[in-house]
This record gives sequence, C-alpha cells and structure tokens, in this order.
Amino acid sequence: MRSFLLRLRPADTSQWLFAGFILLVLGGLLLGGLTDRPVALLPALAVPGLLLAAIRWQWLYYGLFLTLPFSHEIGLVGGLRMDVPSEPLMLALLACVPLALLLGPGSLRQLAPREWRHPLLVLPFALLLWAGLDTYLSVDKVKSIKYLLAKCWYLIPFLLGTLLVARRPADFWRLAACYVGGTVASLLWVLPRHASIGFSFGQVNWALQPFYRNHVIYATTLALLLPFAGGLAAGAGTRGRRWLWLGAGGMLLFGLLLSYTRASWLAVPVAGIYYVVMRLHLTRVLLLAVALATAGVVTYFVHNENYIRYRPDYKHTTWHGNSFSAHLQSTYRLQDVSGMERVYRWVAAARMVAARPWTGSGPSTFFPEYKRFTVTSFRTYVSANHEGSTVHNYFLLQLAEQGIPAFVLFCALVGAALLTAERLYHATLPHPELHRVVVAVTLSFVIIVFHLLLNELVETDKIGSIFFVALALLIRTGTWLEAAR
Repeated sequence: MRSFLLRLRPADTSQWLFAGFILLVLGGLLLGGLTDRPVALLPALAVPGLLLAAIRWQWLYYGLFLTLPFSHEIGLVGGLRMDVPSEPLMLALLACVPLALLLGPGSLRQLAPREWRHPLLVLPFALLLWAGLDTYLSVDKVKSIKYLLAKCWYLIPFLLGTLLVARRPADFWRLAACYVGGTVASLLWVLPRHASIGFSFGQVNWALQPFYRNHVIYATTLALLLPFAGGLAAGAGTRGRRWLWLGAGGMLLFGLLLSYTRASWLAVPVAGIYYVVMRLHLTRVLLLAVALATAGVVTYFVHNENYIRYRPDYKHTTWHGNSFSAHLQSTYRLQDVSGMERVYRWVAAARMVAARPWTGSGPSTFFPEYKRFTVTSFRTYVSANHEGSTVHNYFLLQLAEQGIPAFVLFCALVGAALLTAERLYHATLPHPELHRVVVAVTLSFVIIVFHLLLNELVETDKIGSIFFVALALLIRTGTWLEAAR
C-alpha cells in the first residue's frame, strides 16, 4: 500500500501543479455541493483562465464567445450577482487588452492612426466621458459609478479587444463560428424543454432557463446571429460545411419563430429592407426621414397634451398568456399590457427629460427615479415594476438618464455606423471576402438597433458584445480595404 501511494506522489514541479489544480477542482465541487453555491468553483476555473491570459489571451476572447450562450446569473456573497462565465472572462479581458495594447508588438501602433481617429471609436469613448462627467450630477452616484465600470468592460474587451484580435477576416469568422456554434448547442437544451410543454407561448421563459434571462434576450440573440450563419455558409469551402452552417441558421430561425417575440420577428425583415437601402445609397435619406418623423410625432403628442388621448383602459389592458393570437390582437388594439406599460414609462421618461434636459437623472438611475414622473392614467396592472426594469427604449433612456448630449452622441454613433457600412458595402464589392464581413456585421447591427427602440440591450452580454464587435469590424474593414487596394 505504501509503495502504491509513493508511486502516486508527483515527481516534478509540473505534476505538483497539476495535482494542486485537481485538488482545487475537487474541493470546489465538494464545497459547492455542500453549500449549494456554484460560486465555489470559481477559484478552480480561474487557474486555467490565468494560464491562458499569461500564454495567449486571445483564447480567452474566443472562449468568451463560445461560452456566451451558456452564461447565466448566479448569486454571490453579500447579495451580489454575476453572469458566469461571461463576466469573469470580460473582467480578465479588461486587464489583458490594455496590457496587450501597451506591451504587445508595436505597442499602440497595433492600431493604425486612422483607426484611433475613426468616429466609431471616438464616439463610444466620448459617450463614456460624458457619462463620467454626468455622474457628478447623478441622483444616485453609486449606481452611476457601477454603470461606468460596466461600460468599461464592454468597450475595452469588445471594441478595443476585437480590433486587436481581428487581424484578418478569418479571425472574425472564427468568432462568428464560436458564437453561432455555442448558440446552436444551447438550442439543443432549450428546444426539447420547450417541446416538452407543447411549445407553449405562456411558458416560453421557463424553457429558456438557465441560459437566457427572458424570451427577448433569447430571440434577439438568435436574430442577430442569422447574418453570421449566412455569412459562414456563403464562405464555406466545402459543400458539407455549407450545409452545416445552413442547418445552424435553420435552427436559429426555428428557435426564433418559437420564441413568440414580435420585435425579433420584425427585426429580420427590417434588416432585409436596410440591405436594399444600403445597396441603393439611401442611408442618408433614411436617417433624415427617421429624424423628421420622430420630430413630427413628438411635436404632435406634446402639443396640447395630445398624448393623453392614448391612455389605456386599465380593465382591458392585460396579458393573454394562454393564446398567442389573442396576444397579437391585443397589440394592435392597444390592449397588450407589455406594450401599454412601455407607453406608461415613455410618458414618465419624457417628463424626466423636461425636468432635466441637459444632464438627466444620471447614468443607470431611471429606476426608481421615474416613479415621481408617471401619469396615473397610463398605469397598467404591472406598473409596480418589481423587477426594476427601465424605459424599454434605449434612445429615450439616454435622454432621461444622461440628457441631450448623450442622446445626440448615441444617435451620431448609430448614424455614423450606418453611413460607414453603406460606404464599405460598395467599396468592398471587388473584394468578396471583405464584402461578406461588411454585410454580416451590418445586418446584425441593424437588428440590434431595431431592438433598441423597444428594449435596452447594449449593456446585455449576449447582445451588447456584438454591438461593439460590429463597430470594431467596420473600423477594421476600412483598414483591410486600404491594404487591398
């Protein structure tokens, strides 16, 4: 027995390290099982993460997108919560990206001068700077500081990190393959669960657990990945791979249809319409039309308080959880509780803007500040808002929380991205490999922007990540195009 134990004893330093890691994993499993807290595994998971960061941090970047579909919220000590594994990986990249930028080959010259000056890089950091200044006037400085920190771990890993990782188009398609592949794998869990309850409309959120917080995040993720799956299929080198990615796209579309999410259903044809707009050089016309239409609608509702005419009937504004057809009928009759609750909060947000037009209430302070500005006649039976959700329109949220400067900067960012995409679409026509990247990231970006009209998703890991990745790829494609000429 003694000789057997001696043979198990590590013989060198590497074996001691491996044995220590195994003991750390087993200890984490034991402690997690006894306390019913999966967080006990984090120290063990941090070991390979640190090794990867030290050897090749780009693996963390691709690993993040591969595991992103499985990310879910867990409880930590002190009532804190964290999305695992996405947020630990984002925090690791928050440290790795600046170090790689400062200490890597060529140092800061890893980004071309035109990239440092590009509006799609300058505007997001201008928004962050304004949010920092606005924090001094915030009604809740703690919440606003948390917002600033969270914004950093989106901008640095997904905007700057993508610019460092995507040295050639193949690097982007590797990212796309990781995210599409991981999401399809998550559907192998979600769809059988949904099928077990007859693809129920009322219980769709149950089927998504634990990987997707709700059907909106689930459907938006599937919708924004459809252009990626199409791009992967178009660029596949063999017939087998082409059918593999077409099958992945089919699964994404199948899951999207069964998500019963109206906005996501509409977002896909809207992206198709924008594709035509882009081909016809009509982006400027579209942006001008949207601006004029928005100004006209706002003027109409504000004039003589016309918005009061559209207050809901409290008794008839309800949720049709057992019938999707009744749910659709209530939508166009203005009796759907989710739609009319949005109106309730939009009215409150507009009154917040009127009270503090230049600074707003401060980053991440809409809830519960908006409750002081609500109009009782727009109330619905879910207006108590126990989940603490916000205004359900990202553009209006910028106005209410950070004032006119943030709203203008964000609108400028979206406009600049669409105009850049249109220019690159036509400029890359002689370069099919670059053209395919432009089409995929632009359509995905348009799908996200459409959702922002009804939700706040830029700070959501599964969706906000691609928002900033798309900006980075539009910047980098311009550099690739210059090199190809």
